[in-house]
Amino acid sequence: MPISRRHALASLVAVTVLAAPVAASAAETIRVGLPTKTYWPTTIAETAVRQKLFEKEGINAELTIYRGGAETFEAMAAGAADIILDPPSLVSAGRKKGVMSKIVANAAMGSFGWQLMVPVKSPLEVKDLNGKKVAITSAGSGSDLLALWTAQDKKLEFTRVPVGGGGLVPNLLAGNVDAAVVYSPLSFQIAKSGEARTILDYAKEVPPNLSAGWIVLDKYADAKPEVVQKAVNALYGALQFMRANRDATVKLIAELYEMPAEIAAMEYDNTILKLETDGNMGAANVPAAVQLSLDLAKLGGLKDIVPVEDIISTKFKPVPTKF
Repeated sequence: MPISRRHALASLVAVTVLAAPVAASAAETIRVGLPTKTYWPTTIAETAVRQKLFEKEGINAELTIYRGGAETFEAMAAGAADIILDPPSLVSAGRKKGVMSKIVANAAMGSFGWQLMVPVKSPLEVKDLNGKKVAITSAGSGSDLLALWTAQDKKLEFTRVPVGGGGLVPNLLAGNVDAAVVYSPLSFQIAKSGEARTILDYAKEVPPNLSAGWIVLDKYADAKPEVVQKAVNALYGALQFMRANRDATVKLIAELYEMPAEIAAMEYDNTILKLETDGNMGAANVPAAVQLSLDLAKLGGLKDIVPVEDIISTKFKPVPTKF
């Protein structure tokens, strides 16, 4: 079962008494699926909620946090989520299995903050991982792809152990696994605390590629294009707010993930500021970036590759909601 936190936003404030019930009943609710709690898509979605950006677009939003990217994608496929954040590889693999979805907005062009880590007292380096156990969030997730890429690129054989987003650090520090693919700000937090150290920085090692995007099912995009457009407007409006309000965003990250402001600031500087602010899937550099992402996934073992044009939609260029 997913770890869920649902937000039902208030109905639009009506300009007249008579308009109020009409506005409330007409407002669509979009269900936003997030791959794990302590991760930048959650920060963006929470900001959009708290700044009432979905409301300003005339829609409601309900957030649900899952245990990993694969589980998030499965939720969308099952009709439990309307828009999610995941890598292109899941969209490609999904289409081969009859889950027809597309990336509607580019979110990140790199694996910012993602690190392969070991306990601080471990003598292991990347070359020593043959026959070892490496924690990932879930099979098919972004962490899984990075682990697979590591195995292929470094010519290693190790066991990938799915433990969920919330299980990465506890299992690593408890010695249940030898290494873990850890996302930020958790990677920054356990490095700063001296509990773990980085043996590979994916932001530096993996070539720039479209590593994550906002995704919707084809049938949902066809049935409710205006809701999809309003949702991406709100999400990219949230990112604009975050970039314009460093102190407030650092405070929110620290609050959401119960971590020191110093670590939240590292997340802001090293991850938030590197995210895509435009989101336009029709940009000239996007097809090549998506193809590289699929090529890297193929290198990591993904076999279900479909043409780039089959997994991207250029119909929903975000127009960031004003805050």
